[in-house]
Amino acid sequence: MTDRKVALVTGAASGIGRASAIALAAAGFTIAVNYRSKKSEALALLDELAGDGHQAFAADVADAVDVARLVAEVLGAYQRLDVLVNAAGQFTPQDIKSGDYDEWQTAWQHSLQLNLMAPLNLAFQAARPMMKQGAGKIINITSRGAFRGEPNAPAYGAAKSGLNSATQSLALALGEHGICVYAVAPGWTETPAASPRIRSQGWDDVAAQSPLGRIGRPSEIGNLVAFLAGNETDYLTGAIIDANGASYLRN
Repeated sequence: MTDRKVALVTGAASGIGRASAIALAAAGFTIAVNYRSKKSEALALLDELAGDGHQAFAADVADAVDVARLVAEVLGAYQRLDVLVNAAGQFTPQDIKSGDYDEWQTAWQHSLQLNLMAPLNLAFQAARPMMKQGAGKIINITSRGAFRGEPNAPAYGAAKSGLNSATQSLALALGEHGICVYAVAPGWTETPAASPRIRSQGWDDVAAQSPLGRIGRPSEIGNLVAFLAGNETDYLTGAIIDANGASYLRN
């Protein structure tokens, strides 16, 4: 068993997952880098991470069987799991006004499976070893869209809203075992996946939504994840942390 704490980061080959892996490694964690298809990017990331002992693990987290295998492989490699970061996700458009009904159903099923059920299945699998350890942290990456609505991607908004709610439920269920559960809800962030949508809406217009006059950086979300994974943040369990540059404020 490694003496260093181990963090499993899903969707770690790019975007917020990648930034989270970098920040966690810099904070002293050993990283289990999960990827689905971006093997070269995941392997390149291993060379960039501070420290040693990091490994890459291929798995499609939208597949419940693959989720169980992934966690088992991580435990087999390290004999412990201290932090789970659910960063894998996808923005899936739906058009209720003129879209095809079959496409509508397929998009909903895909979005709910990847953006909601995948992190919940991972939480189920990760909670078992964490309960035995008597400690652990689960950090779910949700979205500003969970609060403000996503008219062109209602399934994405619904899934992220559901994940916010599940975060609070799991915090209540697992707190007695020393497991803390958090959600981070980023606004517009300059990731490879979001950048095309930002450009289509106008980079300056999107940046103007924040009083800072800019778009979020993946490193800012990654640093927040590393903060939550560290010490002295247990009393934040159940929190949904808005990280959107004041571009959207809840009442």
